[in-house]
Amino acid sequence: MTDLRRMTREFLMGEGHTPSLASYLQSISEVLQSITPRTRTDERRIEVARANLKEVKRHARRLEERVSVLEEQIQVLEESKE
Repeated sequence: MTDLRRMTREFLMGEGHTPSLASYLQSISEVLQSITPRTRTDERRIEVARANLKEVKRHARRLEERVSVLEEQIQVLEESKE
C-alpha cells in the first residue's frame, strides 16, 4: 500500500499517530518554497535552508534504511530463538 493511501486510511479511520519525519520534512520544504525573499540576504538564507533540508533528508533516508536492516536482523534473531 502506498504511503499516501496508508496515511489517508489512517486519517479517515482515526488510526493516525504523530506525523512521520518525512511529513515534517515535506512541510518544511513547502514552507521554504512558499516564502518570497525580499532581499538578496533573504534569498541566500532560503537557499542555505534548502541545502540544509536536502542534507537532513539524505541523513534521514540513511537512518531509515539502517533501522530497517536492524529490524530485519532482530526478526531473524527472534525467529531463530523459537
